[in-house]
Amino acid sequence: MKLESLQELYVEELKDLYNAEQQLVSALPKLAKAACAPTLRAAFEQHLEQTRGHLERLDRIFEGMDTEPKGKKCKAMEGLIQEGNDLINGDGASSVRDAALIAAAQRVEHYEMAGYGCVRTYARLLGDEEAANLLQLTLDEEADTDEKLTELAESSINVEAMESVSLEELR
Repeated sequence: MKLESLQELYVEELKDLYNAEQQLVSALPKLAKAACAPTLRAAFEQHLEQTRGHLERLDRIFEGMDTEPKGKKCKAMEGLIQEGNDLINGDGASSVRDAALIAAAQRVEHYEMAGYGCVRTYARLLGDEEAANLLQLTLDEEADTDEKLTELAESSINVEAMESVSLEELR
């Protein structure tokens, strides 16, 4: 890929994020189904709805640029989702698996936050404040999801996983 301008880089990065979000729309229901804790299942389901909104915002940005969002495969997201699928298909204590699902989901969130932070900055530099504001909204939602997953992990899921390990060790 040959990139000659920040505008070209911006469009390529937006396309990458668009494909990443599309992949997540397919992956999140599987994560929700695999989650044993009802609170974790609900968190994944809520983020699925947010992810659909992220795609709608990206569609608005692409429409404003009169550009199609297609044509790019996000290989990083594909890898992150595959790691999550490996966890879904694995064995072990349900609480430990839920802790692993949170870790996998947070890796996804951090990847998305990095991507959205970059394109938001590019939009501002390129003078597209409307797109920058839409991208900031998505960035804020990704950060909120990451924070909610951390709270869920620290308040219950990881604690239950620790207790599960302790019970197994006692046997």
